[in-house]
Amino acid sequence: MIVNNVELEHVAVRPEQYPDNRMPEIAFAGKSNVGKSSLINTMINRKSLARTSQTPGKTRTINFYNVEDMVYFVDLPGYGFARAPEAEKQKWGKMIEKYLTQRQELCSIIMLVDIRHKPGENDVQMYEWLKYYGYDIIIAATKHDKLKRSQVRGAVDTIKEAFKLRENDMLIPFSSETNEGREVLWNIIKDKVEEYTMREV
Repeated sequence: MIVNNVELEHVAVRPEQYPDNRMPEIAFAGKSNVGKSSLINTMINRKSLARTSQTPGKTRTINFYNVEDMVYFVDLPGYGFARAPEAEKQKWGKMIEKYLTQRQELCSIIMLVDIRHKPGENDVQMYEWLKYYGYDIIIAATKHDKLKRSQVRGAVDTIKEAFKLRENDMLIPFSSETNEGREVLWNIIKDKVEEYTMREV
């Protein structure tokens, strides 16, 4: 997918700040510092439009990136950052929950995990919560380039087992360094956007 036009169009903490143009949305969810901003930058061929940080918990708003007037990439606040104040974590949680349960334009969720590590309790809870609400989940296993080729199969199997992946779920190894998985994800996203568009016609 060639991306020439992309813009951070809306920064929201409340539903009234969301876009109102009915364009389909793909949400990106993941633990703090798992690489959401890096993945989004890779997907849109930018180096720093989505801000990356070494400090977990940097994203505290819901950020809507307009990609080619075709789809919004929605960067959600990272979950599971233990150092954040409890009140702050609860606020982020409610913000994310309201978006994921009420947003009609949301047509798919890409959940990020670090391929090098077994998914944690927060990851499994998020996965089960999303399944409860009926979502088919695309899992992007980031930092694929950090593993040797011989290690990838075992890492993928560990993730599948931790989540007990359902039949309709997908797991895509991804690297922001090598672009591994980028085109696969884009093909899936385009299919989801087309499905949404057909429903809206």
